[in-house]
Amino acid sequence: MARTTSAGERSARRTAPGLRERKKIKTRRAIRHAAYRLFSEQGYDATPVDRIAEAADVSPSTVFRYFPTKEDIVLTDEYDAIIAAAIRERPLDEPPVAALRRVILDLLGQFTAAERKELLTRLTLVRGIPALRARMGEGLATTGVTLGEAMAERSGRSPDDFEVRIVVGAILGALQEAIFHCLDHRRVEDMEETIDHALALLSRGLPL
Repeated sequence: MARTTSAGERSARRTAPGLRERKKIKTRRAIRHAAYRLFSEQGYDATPVDRIAEAADVSPSTVFRYFPTKEDIVLTDEYDAIIAAAIRERPLDEPPVAALRRVILDLLGQFTAAERKELLTRLTLVRGIPALRARMGEGLATTGVTLGEAMAERSGRSPDDFEVRIVVGAILGALQEAIFHCLDHRRVEDMEETIDHALALLSRGLPL
C-alpha cells in the first residue's frame, strides 16, 4: 500500500530542501512527537527536557538547540514559511484576506489524520497551560512578521506599513479566536468551517 504523504512533506518536496535541512526537520519532529507523547502520559509540567531528549534519542543540548525552551516545543512549527510561500503564489488581484483564507483552508485540507491529531494536541496544550498562553504572544509576533512580509510584497508596500500591520493583526486575531472557540465549545471537528467563517467575516468588513 502506498504511504500517505503529509502536508509538510508535500511542501518540503515543492521547496526541495537539502539533506541538512531534511535532517533538521526530522530531528525537530522526533523531539516534538516524543514531547507530545510524554505530555499526554505524565503531564506537561511533570515532563522535564532531559526526559524528552531521552525519548527522542538525542541529547538535552540538541533539544535546546532546536527549541530554546520547553514551551517552544509546542509553540513553534514549520507552517509559517509554508503559508507565506503559498500567499506569494496567489493571484495578485486577490484581496489579502481572501488569499490567506484560501491558503489556510487548502493547507488544512492536505493534513493527514496524524497531522490533525498533532495540531489538536498542540492547540489543547496552548489553551490549557498558562505558561504556553503567556509565550504565545511571542510566537504570534513572529508569525505576524512572516505574514506581513508576504502581504507587503503583494501590495508593493513595506512590511512596516501601518495598514499592512493592521490587516495582519486582524487576521491573526481572527484565527486565534476561531481556534479557541472550537476548543472551548468542544467542536474541534468544525475547526476548518469556523476558521473559514472568521476570515469570511473579515473579508466582509466585520459586519454585525
